[in-house]
Amino acid sequence: MPTHEESLGFLLADVSRLMRRGFEQNISGSTLTLGQARALAHVARNEGCRQVELAEQLEVKPITLARLLDQLEQAGLVERRADPDDRRAYRLYLRHEAEQALGDIRTAGTALLSQAMQGIDETEAAALASALRKMRVNLSSR
Repeated sequence: MPTHEESLGFLLADVSRLMRRGFEQNISGSTLTLGQARALAHVARNEGCRQVELAEQLEVKPITLARLLDQLEQAGLVERRADPDDRRAYRLYLRHEAEQALGDIRTAGTALLSQAMQGIDETEAAALASALRKMRVNLSSR
């Protein structure tokens, strides 16, 4: 039986914590915080999404997201546009200036993943990715 420190749940939580910390360190030269980077990356993947949808995806409260978006908007990285179907809602779009910040995010993420995957061959990486996808589906269907 594995010790508490080596149990699967503990390992997943510890790796997640270390990945988050490593990402923060890798983007420390950037003007973005981790929260801003996450929000910007999600907008890039889901351009035109509504604020409420983004808050759900990021699992943050709408007021927290509003503050992040205020900061990203002030930095000239995103813009809010009124939703033509719902006057109370806004849709989110990238501005051209976001490309540099997204490049910084990609560089930081690639470097971190490269470090994390050292010593793991392609077969192990594929098995890990497959298992994590299954876990995500299992937990998302609650």
